[in-house]
Amino acid sequence: MPDDDNGQEEKDHGEELIELLNELRVALPGVQVLFAFLLAVPFTQQFSKVTELQKDVYFVSLLATVAGSVLLIAPSSYHRLRWREGSDEELLEISNRLAIAGTVFLAIAMTAAVFLITDVLFDASITALVTGLTAGAFAWFWYGLPLWRRARS
Repeated sequence: MPDDDNGQEEKDHGEELIELLNELRVALPGVQVLFAFLLAVPFTQQFSKVTELQKDVYFVSLLATVAGSVLLIAPSSYHRLRWREGSDEELLEISNRLAIAGTVFLAIAMTAAVFLITDVLFDASITALVTGLTAGAFAWFWYGLPLWRRARS
């Protein structure tokens, strides 16, 4: 009987891994589009007119996008390099942590990009409002709501 339980556990881990990798396929295009946008920005004529603060926020967004890309792609690479070595449980744990960290950096990058664009287009009060709402939306929908639901169950 223990062999059957272990086989079922391995199957469950395999299904969880497929689910995780499918979820990463949702996040990665957003990171890629943002990264492409950020790579093009400094080469536009308007970029020479940005303030020092806007340049700093741009750089934060760029670096956070790179970090998000690294972390969101890492589970796939880790899985390929460690395929059939060691525990699926360990693979899932590490991949889950990498994916969560990747979404944190993606949220930072997107919020910084919203600040940059809004600051170029509107005054400081609109920029603060829109950036705050953006950060709040990420904080609540990506982290607060799932953690709140987990705490309730």
